[in-house]
Amino acid sequence: MAEQTQAPFRADHVGSFLRPPPLRDAIEKDRDGKGNAAELKALQDKYIREIVAFQEGIGLAVATDGEFRHASFHHFLEKIDGTAVGGRQAEPVGAAPKPFEPRTYSIHAKLRHSQPIEVGAFKYLKERVTTATPKVTMASPTMLLRAGREDINKDVYPTMEEFYADIPKVYQEELQQLYDAGCRYAQLDDTNYAYLCDPELRARRQLGGGNPDELSVRYARLINESIAKRPKDMAIGVHICRGNSSGNFAAQGGYEPIADVLLNQLDIDGYFLEYDDERSGGFEPLRFFPKGSKKRVVLGVVSSKRPAIEDKDEMKRRIDAASKFVPLENLCVSPQCGFASTFRGNPVTEDVQKRKMELVVDIARDVWGTTK
Repeated sequence: MAEQTQAPFRADHVGSFLRPPPLRDAIEKDRDGKGNAAELKALQDKYIREIVAFQEGIGLAVATDGEFRHASFHHFLEKIDGTAVGGRQAEPVGAAPKPFEPRTYSIHAKLRHSQPIEVGAFKYLKERVTTATPKVTMASPTMLLRAGREDINKDVYPTMEEFYADIPKVYQEELQQLYDAGCRYAQLDDTNYAYLCDPELRARRQLGGGNPDELSVRYARLINESIAKRPKDMAIGVHICRGNSSGNFAAQGGYEPIADVLLNQLDIDGYFLEYDDERSGGFEPLRFFPKGSKKRVVLGVVSSKRPAIEDKDEMKRRIDAASKFVPLENLCVSPQCGFASTFRGNPVTEDVQKRKMELVVDIARDVWGTTK
């Protein structure tokens, strides 16, 4: 586990920000095959400069590129050689389906990391950051387990063990290349763990098949293998996401079913945990946090989905409640998710986004005296 960096930071965030309308329109045109690649890149460059200046201007110690070069947080998975969006349809659960279903994948060739995926974007970000630590975000390797046996070409992968063994290699190579480019802070966005918190969704075969409790351990093993070769001064965080597309959600339920494995078996530096409403349950599962650990738990108590601005004193009381289970020195604060997991964004305005991020900074300064 990384030892030479402070990340996650007292005031942190999950990564994505609302795309300004001209950029959103350009991405839409690009997806429809009507775009101009040079114009799109110019807009991305322009608005990345602006979003970095915004983050540093409000006093954050961390900066992302807003994920402005991504149409969706799934971007990384779809750039891996051998993957394709698709696979079997999501299984219906009960009489009341969730607002959206998990994206699934098929595997048609050996998984390969034939070229850098996020390195170019990181280099552009790093060159524009002056006071903050640049952070890279990417989808968790567990998401590839949504490709079940029937979606994986048996000539390519005669056994699932061979498939499982190739996933970490892709992440190891990308993380090393990011490190060589100067990256010291990366985050994996994971929705599968959140599904294991939901009583209705725990048995879905999209999650990798098998006993849900065994899946929790399998996910931990896969993530650990994927980051095992990272240098000691590269911090890794994992965000547990319940769904965030256009302000919707997919999963609900407290962390109790996964807390022990999550907090004790993942060899990471920080957990970004959603705690913005009752769907996340209480802080009691945090009692599994290992005593004496240097890890940090980032409490996502500010909503990126709803326009109402949270009361600062109430948020501070919530942090105090969480500190009964995790020492205050191991806690941080952030929005519960990004503001735009897809390029269309959540149903909030840029002014609301600004005020909520300023609130996160204010809370951190009040509680810890710093945003770092």
